[in-house]
Amino acid sequence: MIRSFFGWERTPFTREIETRHLHRSKRFEECVARLQYMVMTRSIGCVTGEVGCGKSTAIRALKDRLDANKYRFIYLSDANLKPRDFYRELLYGFGVMPKFNRGEAKRQFQHLVWDLYENQQKVAVIVVDEAHLLSGDMLQEIRFLTNFDIDSVSPLALLLVGQPELQATLQLRVFRPITQRMNVRFHLESLPAEETREYIEHQLEVAGSTHPVFTTEAMDAIYAHTRGISREINNVCTASLLDAVVRKEKLIDAMHVSRVLMEFKEQ
Repeated sequence: MIRSFFGWERTPFTREIETRHLHRSKRFEECVARLQYMVMTRSIGCVTGEVGCGKSTAIRALKDRLDANKYRFIYLSDANLKPRDFYRELLYGFGVMPKFNRGEAKRQFQHLVWDLYENQQKVAVIVVDEAHLLSGDMLQEIRFLTNFDIDSVSPLALLLVGQPELQATLQLRVFRPITQRMNVRFHLESLPAEETREYIEHQLEVAGSTHPVFTTEAMDAIYAHTRGISREINNVCTASLLDAVVRKEKLIDAMHVSRVLMEFKEQ
């Protein structure tokens, strides 16, 4: 609908955008670079940020930049993850049927990771998303997960991803052994006003637009509402484009954005 009306090759502001077409803000590139360093050093990392600020996109960019011949990527996202299920989920991620007993599954996972590292020359990269929701017992299990070969060698890289409260949780004394092992800690901030405009223009350029679609006033209104959070920017821009399609108008000004935001408030 949007694509055909504007005559574009792609629909902008969707999650389906390929990583090679992502808007690369300075903070985003810094985040991905630090994650790559964490992977290369086989260490622990932590990335936090508000909902919708681009954490999942950064993970996707990291995955696409990893050489599949050197790394095995495993992604877990379960707010109710418990220690008894943790190793089972990891083993399923590797395509291996886990042992029933938790202790056996843990040893099975450790053997698998070492075999991957020593015999296949591959590093396991494990990402645990929504980590701010993990229980204390689960965080302690993650601490034990990193105790390989009496701290001399690590055959894996581990990334915890979550909302800002994850950082506060990890500052507690009981979790200090985890933070002491963390080589990378990064907070992904929302976009400032100028980069919000760049983000919108980049999305339109990737879609195939060759002329301005949002006026400067419209983009400033979008920033004022979204505070530079990319997911919110996508939502408001998409709604504004749909409003323009209905009205058969190809330039979106502050009035379009104002109408859309009023509809958001009424919902």
